[in-house]
Amino acid sequence: MRIAIPVAEGKLALHFGHCAQFAMVDVDEGSRNIVSTFMVDAPEHQPGLLPPWLANQGANIIIAGGMGSRAQALFTQQGIEVIVGAPADTPEQIVKAYLNDALETGSNVCDH
Repeated sequence: MRIAIPVAEGKLALHFGHCAQFAMVDVDEGSRNIVSTFMVDAPEHQPGLLPPWLANQGANIIIAGGMGSRAQALFTQQGIEVIVGAPADTPEQIVKAYLNDALETGSNVCDH
């Protein structure tokens, strides 16, 4: 399983569409342990580009602070699970919380 997290300054970026990088966190589904984490530079922002781009990167899940409803629908069409309202923490802490069913999400901080 590969979890994509938009990152700014080492922590989750609250708006995924304007981040410079994504942390790609690979997880062994059997042991529910993080196998590796690496950063990829995001492509230049264009509406509708990130869902297919992240699908091509092998992402199965995206965890974000905020995301518009259209983007959420486009990710779903790509077969990528969307989790919004995540806190601005490090990618590893967010994924560990998710894997332990302890990720506390708040409201979607995106208003479009």
